[in-house]
Amino acid sequence: MLRIRIEGYTACSRCILFLFTRCMLAADHGTQPLTNIIVKSEPGFSPSVDAEIVGNGNDYIHNDPSGKHMRLDAHGVVKDKATGGIIYINYTGIIDISPELASILGGKEDAKSTEFGEAFIEMRFETGEEKLKDLELGTFVGAGRFLVEEGKPVTVEYKLSKVVKG
Repeated sequence: MLRIRIEGYTACSRCILFLFTRCMLAADHGTQPLTNIIVKSEPGFSPSVDAEIVGNGNDYIHNDPSGKHMRLDAHGVVKDKATGGIIYINYTGIIDISPELASILGGKEDAKSTEFGEAFIEMRFETGEEKLKDLELGTFVGAGRFLVEEGKPVTVEYKLSKVVKG
């Protein structure tokens, strides 16, 4: 299993307005910069990965007309600490906008973390590093949650699983 952490995830006020008013926005208003991505494998997963973002990534977010779901299309580049290998990551997904998540996106002071099960993604990896090439051969799906911790930026954490024959 792999874990992905995206720290400092915030929504722009125009995106929040979109959630609640369901108005159309220019495409650039739905872009969320990803400034801290960490990809780390659980013990026993092969290939072992412990990587952090290189530069910035982007998450292109749009909301369904109903205002009940967000669609994600995220891209970024991470560098593995052990091999020095560069890994391009791309995930698409859907998030249910629960009242708890709406509180987080709205920046409410009483916002609380969400549980796994409201955000789901499919992730792809590309790399030129031979020791990490097996990542490209897998199909990965994940469930996510939003973590709210006092004094820290909001973090999105995904637990990824590799789909296997069975």
